[in-house]
Amino acid sequence: MNQARAYVDTDAPSLRPMREADLDAVMAIEQRAYPFPWTRGIFRDCLQANYAMWVVERADGALLGYGVLSIAVGEAHVLNLCSAPGHERQGLGRRMLLALLKIARGHGAQRVFLEVRPSNLRAIALYEQNGFNEIGRRPRYYPAPDNGREDAIVMAMELLADE
Repeated sequence: MNQARAYVDTDAPSLRPMREADLDAVMAIEQRAYPFPWTRGIFRDCLQANYAMWVVERADGALLGYGVLSIAVGEAHVLNLCSAPGHERQGLGRRMLLALLKIARGHGAQRVFLEVRPSNLRAIALYEQNGFNEIGRRPRYYPAPDNGREDAIVMAMELLADE
């Protein structure tokens, strides 16, 4: 009798909670990925506030991305979701997003919100493919080059208990 074995890729990146010791690597990604990055203090404050903060880690310990989620009173908010430059289009962002949604659901959140720049077409596509819909705009929400401002698209999705 031939028994099939499940293939397990031991080199596949894994997800784990972010730690303070990760902040150097997280900041290196954040500063390469965004023209207006979060500060180390923002990440530290989120850690101290016990936000759901997860990293995608390669088997050799290198961080490839991260996500930050706040949860309160039946709602969750994706505050930051980032794949390291050079590691886009590998499914890391989707994997992190789905993990954050699972965490939100596990904490009783009924809906999830996020803001995204209209210029970030890949992120908008990711969010739409995973059930988010545009519900509004925040005018001049994000800093932009030359002291400008860019609107934010506000997106949301309802979390169903049986998903």
